[in-house]
Amino acid sequence: MTIMYDVDSQELIIKASQELKKLPDIQPPAWAPFVKTGMHKDRPPVESDWWYMRSASVLRTIYRLGPIGVSKLRTKYGGKKNNGVKKEHFYKGSGNILRKSLQQLERAGFVKFAEKGVHKGRIITPKGKSFLDKIATQINKAKPMQELKPEAKAETKKEIVEVKHEQKAVKRPEEPKSGLAQNLDEKTPNQ
Repeated sequence: MTIMYDVDSQELIIKASQELKKLPDIQPPAWAPFVKTGMHKDRPPVESDWWYMRSASVLRTIYRLGPIGVSKLRTKYGGKKNNGVKKEHFYKGSGNILRKSLQQLERAGFVKFAEKGVHKGRIITPKGKSFLDKIATQINKAKPMQELKPEAKAETKKEIVEVKHEQKAVKRPEEPKSGLAQNLDEKTPNQ
């Protein structure tokens, strides 16, 4: 069975965000179109569905790193602020966005609060784990089988080197010269 780690994270987040749009529990707040995602950003996100992308990304992060809280997530989604000619400084991401996203994911049943030893925060539930793993399976099934390159078919390193040398040995036809280059070739140095 395919799990989350077997597929590209970007594809997984995009597909998961499309699935999260279908759920009634995950809805962007009224202020979502106007807010920046952190102090380090200059403008709000351009994409209209950024809330679902962030929620999917948070769900994947909890799967990987849980138990994790808002403070660690703020650090993960933070970045350097461009201060012009002054030095850049790191700023954390928006806590309100992450808090609301976690609350919605908790309402949907994908995450829950737990304490493991000294660590406390949100962890993924079996429902959330199966949600991401099913999406990973769909992505894996949708990928066509990639054909092997001729170099990869070679069994030994020596064969690979021979194939590369053969490709270099093939002469390519010369490109026609431009008008200026032809004029320079026609003139002889004695003229």
